[in-house]
Amino acid sequence: MLSVPTVLRAEGYRFFFYAKDCQEPMHVHVTRGNGLAKIWMESLTIAKSVGFQRHEEKRILKIVKENQALVIARW
Repeated sequence: MLSVPTVLRAEGYRFFFYAKDCQEPMHVHVTRGNGLAKIWMESLTIAKSVGFQRHEEKRILKIVKENQALVIARW
């Protein structure tokens, strides 16, 4: 079974990693409801987003930026 550690919960969003997902550049996944996104940590950009509206994507990026040190430390 694949480990999916949660890094952060904020404003109803869950930020997490797939434990064996380290072959790509540093990133974090986020989910809420039916939405799922992947955020590149170095550039703080969205690699992929499904089910989120544009304003939600902006909010997600703000949360990741505000918690960037925490996410990187847990990577």
